[in-house]
Amino acid sequence: MDNPETPTPSSATEPRTSYLEEKAFKARTLLIFGTVTDVTAADVTRRLIALDADSADPIDILVSSPGGHLESGDAIHDVVRFIAAPVNMIGTGWVGSAATHLYLSVPRERRYCLPNTRFLIHQPSGGSGGPASDIAIQAREIVRARERIARTIARETGRSMEEVLLDIERDRWLSAEEAVDYGLVSRIIERKTELRAA
Repeated sequence: MDNPETPTPSSATEPRTSYLEEKAFKARTLLIFGTVTDVTAADVTRRLIALDADSADPIDILVSSPGGHLESGDAIHDVVRFIAAPVNMIGTGWVGSAATHLYLSVPRERRYCLPNTRFLIHQPSGGSGGPASDIAIQAREIVRARERIARTIARETGRSMEEVLLDIERDRWLSAEEAVDYGLVSRIIERKTELRAA
């Protein structure tokens, strides 16, 4: 039987985790790191709603993600647009695929990145299997998702739908500077003070 006086590894780290969570909440900062999943979406949207209820001050979201589940990215994208508090998106590391989609949920003037950020835009992919009728349904859904992604990118960058559809036909990598030129990013920043001065 476990000694109740001896903390388990998870309980030993809980005070530190709680402290960091509290500090992040007070700083009105969220992190989206790693693959975007339904668990990520549930956590981020819950925090966004809590921060929105707490204050109308801006919320900062730092994003470093290769993407992941498109609909989970959709959920974050839509909730960012749904809440009243303004949100600043700050790219760092890399922002790809579904992460680019959620990154584009804020107006261009609120989209920033750190100097070494890379961006990836492309069409959705799918591993279709099963009966031919199911494969046909999946193919139609991928085409619809591709058009939806292209519409979002076109709307948020000022590019034409035709140009975006061509650009996402294959993986399109952009440096921080190229992302500014493309219209994904408003400004490259190096310090948090630059964000507040915007």
